[in-house]
Amino acid sequence: MSSLTGTRALTRLALRLDRVRLTAWVVGLAVMPMGTAANYFKLYPTDADLQAVKGVLSNPSLVALSGPLFGVSIGGLTAWKIGATELILIGLMNLLTVVRHTRTEEETGRLELLRATVIGRHAPLTAALITAGLADLAIAVLAALGLMATGLPVAGSLAFGLATGLMGLLFAAIAAAAAQLTQSARAANGIAAAVLGGAYLLRALGDSGPTALSWISPIGWALHWRSYAGERWWVAALFIGFAVVFAAVGYALQGRRDVGAGLIAERPGPAQAAPGLSSPFGLAWRLHRGLLLGWTIALAVSGAVLGGAANGLNSLESPNQQLADVLARMGGKAGLTDAFLAAIFGIVGMVAAAYTIQATLRLRQEESSGRVEAILATRVGRLRWAASHLVFAVAGTALLLAVAGLAGGLVYGAEVHDVGGQLGRVFGAAMVQLPAAWVLAGFGMALIGLLPRLSTLAWAALILSVLLVELGALFGLNQRVMDIVPFAHVPKLPGAAFTLTPMLWLTGVAVALGAAGLAGLRRRDMPVG
Repeated sequence: MSSLTGTRALTRLALRLDRVRLTAWVVGLAVMPMGTAANYFKLYPTDADLQAVKGVLSNPSLVALSGPLFGVSIGGLTAWKIGATELILIGLMNLLTVVRHTRTEEETGRLELLRATVIGRHAPLTAALITAGLADLAIAVLAALGLMATGLPVAGSLAFGLATGLMGLLFAAIAAAAAQLTQSARAANGIAAAVLGGAYLLRALGDSGPTALSWISPIGWALHWRSYAGERWWVAALFIGFAVVFAAVGYALQGRRDVGAGLIAERPGPAQAAPGLSSPFGLAWRLHRGLLLGWTIALAVSGAVLGGAANGLNSLESPNQQLADVLARMGGKAGLTDAFLAAIFGIVGMVAAAYTIQATLRLRQEESSGRVEAILATRVGRLRWAASHLVFAVAGTALLLAVAGLAGGLVYGAEVHDVGGQLGRVFGAAMVQLPAAWVLAGFGMALIGLLPRLSTLAWAALILSVLLVELGALFGLNQRVMDIVPFAHVPKLPGAAFTLTPMLWLTGVAVALGAAGLAGLRRRDMPVG
């Protein structure tokens, strides 16, 4: 029997299981570039309008956030505005897809059942890579065709689509290797996501400082492909070469381990458990502490990098009014630097909300794995068990935003020689995001309690928030549409005045959603597969 026997059947199964999820990803990522280009044709109808933004978008702060503008054209602006977001999202799609169809299947025991049939050793991994690759191909083709349909040049559109698709393929391969390292799907996702986050930070540091750092980052490769500005087709070789390397590593590591095991062995625990593990909170702390530590480090670094980037806007002169309006909608009206700080800490708030959702959905993971049954067989009640995890979603998010705000405030204050004056302002810009993140925790809890099989829709809510906040101002969306997003109600500090009312409303919505979820959890059957 070949090691690839059964690959076709597993691929068909994966495509069937992900038919809704992948369709949403493909449509969203294919439409975003086309929509961005169409709106830029409306915003900048003449060459004079385009030339007016050239000096603005070369500002170090904006370069750190979105990358350099290589060509002053509608195509160049489109690649600048949507490029980094598109690359991050397609990387996220691929790592989640590959880990879901490899390590998650092993962790739940379903893969062991499949291997009792005629399935080759490498068939599951190959099927996962093919599934992700087909989605990447669809996104690349549709994105390129959509950009061409708006009237943009063929070469630049093909380069943008190809760069996006190859970025996804590379992170599918990275996820394939990461899935072999640990016994936990969450840890595998964390490793691959850390690589993706590190790639963005390296790109930001390289584009605003030493250029060599950008060439260490796959996101930097894709942006420096220079779509619509003298395309560098040879960059494709970097993506293909490293994708082949990581995929080969994944296959080699898979051949060296047992089913269900990881290359990084889990440390055996002590013969007797610590006294703290006798309580639900102690067990929850043991389960969440590694995740919380990793996110704390990541948010501290991100806050420092983005806070340092804000100083560059002080040198910006005569900004294009349309760009100023967009920044003002994202971050308030009291100066571009304050608007930039409000905008980037709005993004930091949504990043922290990813941890919020991850910590909340740990409840569902414990239930679907069957571990919760052993806990509930004791004197621990359902609400007490749920509360032990929710406290980390609630308090952990507060810690992450506090760390990001302190790091950003210290760095920005040091650069403008006013740490005492700026630390509190930047810290406040970070902390006002907290109630909005709590709303997503409440939404996740409501899904777990009332519609447990649809609990992953909490991630869809976060992705929708990112897209509306990132592109809503550019598309000129109606405020009623923007109001769907909890982050749209957050005071735009440090530039705008602080108002307590929206904070109380967001907190109330979070509490109501969480209470509904807990009520449902108390009444429904457990576990639900």
